[in-house]
Amino acid sequence: MKSKHIKGKLILLLASIVWGFAFVAQDVAANYVDPFTLNTIRCLIATIFLLPLLFITSKKEKKDNIKYSKKNMIKAGILCGFFLFIGMNLQQFGIQLYPDDTASSGRSGFITALYVVLVPIISVFLKKKLKISSIISVLIALIGMYLLCFSKGFSHFYIGDLLVLLSALGYALQIITIDKYSSELNIIKLSVFEFIVCSILSSFVMFIVEKPDINDIFKAIGPLLYLGIVSSALGYTIQILGQRLSNNPTIDSIIMSLESVFALIGGVLILHEKLLLTEIIGCALMFIAIIISQIFENISFKKKTNEN
Repeated sequence: MKSKHIKGKLILLLASIVWGFAFVAQDVAANYVDPFTLNTIRCLIATIFLLPLLFITSKKEKKDNIKYSKKNMIKAGILCGFFLFIGMNLQQFGIQLYPDDTASSGRSGFITALYVVLVPIISVFLKKKLKISSIISVLIALIGMYLLCFSKGFSHFYIGDLLVLLSALGYALQIITIDKYSSELNIIKLSVFEFIVCSILSSFVMFIVEKPDINDIFKAIGPLLYLGIVSSALGYTIQILGQRLSNNPTIDSIIMSLESVFALIGGVLILHEKLLLTEIIGCALMFIAIIISQIFENISFKKKTNEN
């Protein structure tokens, strides 16, 4: 069981790396396409890429006579897709509204990572207990994110920051929904379902408020392919798998919040964004938060093992 949990956390770490560098792709793509257009195409690409894998897993299910609840699949797919729609589009709007001289990739990455704080808070309302170790690690993570996001003071809090902050709520609710249903459903089907829902909702708004241009879309094809295939199809699918194996939403959200660190690294390496000393300290605190959460988790596991 312990090995299974560790494997789940490593998978979630991989997802955080993939998502972190996605902020760079989003930043570049924002120069050519509007938010709803970007996310419509992103989710369509992800769906198309996952279809062969969906066919293989469905065939295996039929062969092994494995059956899942269609009712739960529809419910989970709609909820995850809706929360993903909220998170993705508010986040992209926020990135697009940042001033040109702002380190938008790293900044938006760390503000988005505030879902690490929202997940345990929302979970309390769902009648889940909050461990002291989780509270400590979340508080340290919050201090780290404060140093990273507000190193120049509150006067540098932009409208884009507010939209990205609101997007964190959408991602927090998506994480909680996945935690609730992932063990009961085919993870590939759930991924495809949520991407289809997100794409439909995004395209509906796209045709109302935006004017998609095929030439602009082709200019952003590189970032769009990364966002669709690597960040969405791969990232969100292994997120579901990782959460299923790890089975601890609070600690899982802390690990996934490391996407903010990799977003900052990607911004520095690819977009040449500057990294301040306080931001480096913030990164260190994020890692400390994860180490503390893992130490207490292992202690709890050993106590349960000895008691048994």
